[in-house]
Amino acid sequence: MATYSLANERLRALEDIEREIGAILQNAGTVILELSKEKTNERLLDRQAAAFTASVQHVEAELSAQIRYLTQVATGQPHEGSSYSSRKDCQMALKRVDYTRLKLSDVARTCEQMLEN
Repeated sequence: MATYSLANERLRALEDIEREIGAILQNAGTVILELSKEKTNERLLDRQAAAFTASVQHVEAELSAQIRYLTQVATGQPHEGSSYSSRKDCQMALKRVDYTRLKLSDVARTCEQMLEN
């Protein structure tokens, strides 16, 4: 149950970031529209530029946090609700077992050949 709430929380955070990006694009559009006029409203441009900068910084910080989280999950560091590390360890152990079987089979074949000669 906790895993689902954590996943939902992460999805909500990404949705908030998406809305913030929409606001960034809207601010940029407003600035471009204002700049296309013969007489620009300097106060509006300053407010929109400040809002744009603040939004971009917020989105950058939130996306960095999301990337750090995904990096931790993907690198096998302990994480509540994630079984990726355990599955990865199990897969690697199975590969080592297969490799060991193959090498033991080669050794057995070599021993048999030496006994026959």
